[in-house]
Amino acid sequence: MAKVTVLAKPESREILMTRSFDAPRELVFNAWVDPKRIGEWWGPNGFSTTTHEMDVRPGGVWRFIMHGPDGVDYPNKIVYKEIVSPERLVYVHDSDQANDPGQFDVTVTFAEHGRRTKLTMQMLFKTAAERDRVVKQYGAIEGGKQHLERLAAYLAAG
Repeated sequence: MAKVTVLAKPESREILMTRSFDAPRELVFNAWVDPKRIGEWWGPNGFSTTTHEMDVRPGGVWRFIMHGPDGVDYPNKIVYKEIVSPERLVYVHDSDQANDPGQFDVTVTFAEHGRRTKLTMQMLFKTAAERDRVVKQYGAIEGGKQHLERLAAYLAAG
C-alpha cells in the first residue's frame, strides 16, 4: 500500500496531501471528473456518495450527498474554478448552505511519472482555526487519507 503524505503545520491554513498511484494520469484525472466513476470511491471508509448534479467546467457545480456509516447525510457542493485536463482541478468546497463558514478552496494536481501519477491535494481554509475545527470535528486528515486510499483501490480494481 502506498503512503499518503500529509502536511498540516500548526498555524497554517492548509492541509496538503500527496499520494502516488500505479495508474496513468488520464485515468486518475477521469476518476475525479466522471460522474459515473466518482461515486464508486469518493469519501472516507464506510461512506457512499449520491450525485445530484455534476457539471465539470469552470463555474459548473457538483452537488452530492455523502452518506455516513452512522446514517447521517452530509450535503456537499463543489464549484469548479479551473479545469486543465488532465493536469489540475481547482474548486471551492462547502456544505451547500449559504455563507458556509467552513467553505475551503481545493487544488488537485496530477503529475505524470511514466505510467504512475503523483496526486497533490491542497485544501486551503479561511483561517488556521477553521482548518483545525474541520480536522477535529470531521477528522479531515484521516478522512483525506482514506479518501485517497479508496481512489487507489478503485483504480487497482480497474
